[in-house]
Amino acid sequence: MIAYLDGILSYKEPAYTIIDVNGVGYEVFISLQTYTTLPGGGDKVKLFIHHNFREDNQTLFGFAQADEKALFRELIAVSGVGPNTALGMLSSMSPQELRLAIMSENVRAIQAIKGIGAKTAQRIILELKDRMKKSGLLPDGPTYRQNAGNPTREEALAALVALGFPRPSAEKSVDDILRADPALGVEDIIRKALR
Repeated sequence: MIAYLDGILSYKEPAYTIIDVNGVGYEVFISLQTYTTLPGGGDKVKLFIHHNFREDNQTLFGFAQADEKALFRELIAVSGVGPNTALGMLSSMSPQELRLAIMSENVRAIQAIKGIGAKTAQRIILELKDRMKKSGLLPDGPTYRQNAGNPTREEALAALVALGFPRPSAEKSVDDILRADPALGVEDIIRKALR
């Protein structure tokens, strides 16, 4: 098994990257979260790897943080969630946001991810919530405490992402708006973010 790759970033796209390790190029599929952390081509990079074996091929999935890799492995252990679905989930939400949605049983936030229906979202929550509590894989810091009781923020974020906004800029915009006026409703937050 490959635990991580430490080499030179030869090529990158939002869906995958090629890492040169001692003259061998490894094609590694990545989430958008990882893509945004990658340096420019030719720079040194280290990705934590999940090596996926199937009868017809082998695929490498890479993550900038060990935390993201751990959550990916938790997700693919859920019945009906494959590696591509899990990678899509981690592209749509940060590991902390995804854990927050699971721990607060926010089916709508998980269901807002492309390719995730209501039943799959409920299954993910059902199978992972207790496992996360036992393993200690909980959202950390003030993000969890601040947003656990704020479905308005999550709904506004989901709407902005659905409208095509990149998640990081939508988060910053919504957080700035809520910091200025925490009592705003979803529609008002979206209107202000669209200005």
